[in-house]
Amino acid sequence: MSKPITFPGYGLGLRSPHYQNFLEHQVPVDFVEVISENFMIEGGKPLRILEQVRQKHEVSLHGVSMSVGSAQGLDQGYLARLRTLVTRIEPLWVSDHLCWTRTTAHNSHDLLPLPLTMEALEIVCANIHHAQEYLGRAMLFENPSSYLSFPEDEMTEARFLKEMVSRTGCYLLLDVNNLCVNAHNHNFDPLEYLEQLPLSRVREIHLAGHTPGDIRIDTHDRPVCGEVWALYEKVVNRVDGVGTLLERDDAIPPLPELLAELDCARDCARKVKQETAA
Repeated sequence: MSKPITFPGYGLGLRSPHYQNFLEHQVPVDFVEVISENFMIEGGKPLRILEQVRQKHEVSLHGVSMSVGSAQGLDQGYLARLRTLVTRIEPLWVSDHLCWTRTTAHNSHDLLPLPLTMEALEIVCANIHHAQEYLGRAMLFENPSSYLSFPEDEMTEARFLKEMVSRTGCYLLLDVNNLCVNAHNHNFDPLEYLEQLPLSRVREIHLAGHTPGDIRIDTHDRPVCGEVWALYEKVVNRVDGVGTLLERDDAIPPLPELLAELDCARDCARKVKQETAA
């Protein structure tokens, strides 16, 4: 089983309003990331576009429907389509979320939370083992945003992720925005959360915006806020050789605006490294 490479670049989520920019121009990013399921249809126009973009840029495949928390196991047809896409694109990373999305009869298309129990951990690890063996590579899994907890919880999310990594050999996609959202919604210290994570297993970081309020909502529809930038500084001070990806999924602005925001991530990381070296 191959391990995900170390790639310390800066990328954008590739979304349809910017397809032509990427096809017709040389966009100053190190990689792009796409939602895997949008390109898992043979012969579709999006797949042809992605293949053209792949000639210019490294690509990361980020899934939303693997459903590693499903008690009935993984959908074998889904895995087969994903493996075909992986073979075709040869991505930097293949990632998904710590969540469940479906039952045998229904796909919610939502990233639903899991109880943080030993029973759920066993299910998740069995599913990750299956996926990684089938794909022939170690995957990345993202810490999800959440808006509720379960009375049955037996551990923190950070400990759950640490156990998951240890048992399966998978890696982490650390979404700093999700961590900020969850720390507020569930009233915990994000720095203590980071202390519990095996940060050496992080291969990619996500940055995004959220909707503020008494309950913060992970909407990906606005710029990264100051609180997330401050937490990103703490993260990049503790990791090396990790890619940073800026996501925007709604109210998508012109590409230059996103590139300017991505430059903020570069500047932030550069400043932290200079201060650390001083």
